Amino acid sequence: MNRINVVFDIGNVLLHWDPRALYRKIFASEDEVEWFLGNVCTSAWNLEQDRGRSFEDAIAEAVARHPDHAQAIAAYHHRWEETLTHVIEGSVSILQELKDQGTPVYAITNWHQDKFRQTKARYSFLHHFRDIVVSGDERLVKPDPAIYRLLLDRNGLEASTCLFIDDSPKNVAGAQAVGMKAHHFTSPETLRAHLVELGVLQADQEKR
Repeated sequence: MNRINVVFDIGNVLLHWDPRALYRKIFASEDEVEWFLGNVCTSAWNLEQDRGRSFEDAIAEAVARHPDHAQAIAAYHHRWEETLTHVIEGSVSILQELKDQGTPVYAITNWHQDKFRQTKARYSFLHHFRDIVVSGDERLVKPDPAIYRLLLDRNGLEASTCLFIDDSPKNVAGAQAVGMKAHHFTSPETLRAHLVELGVLQADQEKR
């Protein structure tokens, strides 16, 4: 087996995250959900929490812009766990196999520091990693090159020995820009096939 350090993203690679899952319970129509997430609690607004801004400050900022949506905005904080819909079992199986065979596994995640600690307490597989760089703790977000270099420097890793896995093409490109190998995650099946091709995992028939 090839020795390589495998670096996972977490959201939408190991855990499915989608704020629509929450707001479909709050609004009556899909159009309302999309308007709210496109104009009130936007991706750019959420990214500032990933960068470490407190949810209290984030809610206050959004309510100041849209006071008529105060209750729905507050739900982003107080009902946040409802945005995590399910474990991506195939990916977690791959993570477990890598750990069991001794492959070093790490993670870099754009995630608010407090929400991540709550999440880590819920899911035992998040304890498999040798190190997790959490954007909110570091005040850095992917695809800033500094967040990838932080993982490398903190763990004494060479970029060329690492494979980074992320569902976002821009985050994949960010990893490649610092010299890491990278895989754009679309499904556990394609990830497994790529790891077999690289010689990091055995093909099923070889395992029997």
